[in-house]
Amino acid sequence: MKKTVSAFVAGAVMSMTGAAAFAESHGEITVAYFLEWPMPFQYAKEMGTYEEALGKKINWVSFDSGVAMSAAMASGDVHISVSQGVPPFVVATSGGQDIQIVDVAVSYSENDNCVVASGLEIDKDSASELAGKKVSVPLGTAAHYGFLKQMDHFGVDVGSMSVVDMAPAEGAAALSQGAVDMACGWGGALRRMKESGNILLTGAEKEELGILVFDVTSAPASYVSENGDELAKFLKVTADANAMWNAGGDDAAKMLPVIAKDAGMDEAATAETMAGFSFPSVEEQLSAKWFGGGSQTFMGGVAQVFVDSGSIDKALESYEGTVNTGPLMAVKGM
Repeated sequence: MKKTVSAFVAGAVMSMTGAAAFAESHGEITVAYFLEWPMPFQYAKEMGTYEEALGKKINWVSFDSGVAMSAAMASGDVHISVSQGVPPFVVATSGGQDIQIVDVAVSYSENDNCVVASGLEIDKDSASELAGKKVSVPLGTAAHYGFLKQMDHFGVDVGSMSVVDMAPAEGAAALSQGAVDMACGWGGALRRMKESGNILLTGAEKEELGILVFDVTSAPASYVSENGDELAKFLKVTADANAMWNAGGDDAAKMLPVIAKDAGMDEAATAETMAGFSFPSVEEQLSAKWFGGGSQTFMGGVAQVFVDSGSIDKALESYEGTVNTGPLMAVKGM
């Protein structure tokens, strides 16, 4: 990870260059997003709503990782990244890259968790029995941070446990084979883990402890400062699409096939994936839970996990400056 961080931080520039600067000079912007990660904004994307609101052409470019998004923003090839993961954002900003969070793209605390082997019959009321147990954790990730926070909440000394660094898929296999007592991970691997055990806390319960699992909309600080009105219009379209999806019923039914097609997925898989997602309103994002302090505190915790695992050299003293609520505040007035 350090090599990756060094590579794109070394190439970071203070002003927009490359493809994005060319696009901007021609009345266009470039926006990064993920395939197979279905979200309401894709309905507006396909309907041309963003172009209509901004009055310019948008080049939508798909990426395969949040780290790649950071690199593209550093080189000046991308203006806005939709649904960048918090861990790669934290890595980039900790390494000196000047990018900012402007929006909570999606929260998915139900899709990142730890699972205890069913044979142990341990739940949140008997979690103290995890002391001395063996657990697989993907070190240096948000799942690692979530594990540490949960154990702290339950008063379990992590030092008494045998913690093994495993990718989620490996952890799921180890749990099913009885090689570990608990496994932590996300996505498809988490679903497989649940076939072998049970979670200790629900997503909502974890959020109450400050364990947030979410992606953000991010952008170079220079773009945010110079194009605040344009960014607010972009976020307003996103907020409207989220509200339309959150309303459910006929609106969501109309959106589903469009989102599925754009995400490169079938409708059933899209519906199943999005059932585990939540899309906070602008008001919710500006609350204490998110941009009113919760997100910044969470990022500090994630950064410390990265430092302790040797993934990055140091954390920022504070992550307050990495969140810019100006554009979202402007959306409230629209």
